[in-house]
Amino acid sequence: MVKQYETVFIVTPVLSDDQMKETVEKYTNFLKERGAEIVFTNNWGMRKLAYPIKKKTTGYYYLIEFKAEGSLIADLEIAYKRDERLLRFLTVALDKHAVAYNEKKRNAKKAAAEAPAAE
Repeated sequence: MVKQYETVFIVTPVLSDDQMKETVEKYTNFLKERGAEIVFTNNWGMRKLAYPIKKKTTGYYYLIEFKAEGSLIADLEIAYKRDERLLRFLTVALDKHAVAYNEKKRNAKKAAAEAPAAE
């Protein structure tokens, strides 16, 4: 059964911008190759961690929202665990309320971005 998921991962801050983009592309391509539909991606940028992880105090946060079969999640998390560039990751299944909330939030951002242009 196809469900909607949200995955967030934290990439080590020692990477260059190109390496960061390459890491993100690796996982978006990983999902697409296995039949997932990417709904939304968002680069949250460099943020301070709540506590040090592998002696790092900051990390690049990245969110991918996608639709896929549940069996894909195990493969995705194995790939995450094997990648030394990732400090942490979390993947959650979204219920209908979370999906509606995310869509509403995106539409509100779009409307806010288009409003000044219309004036």
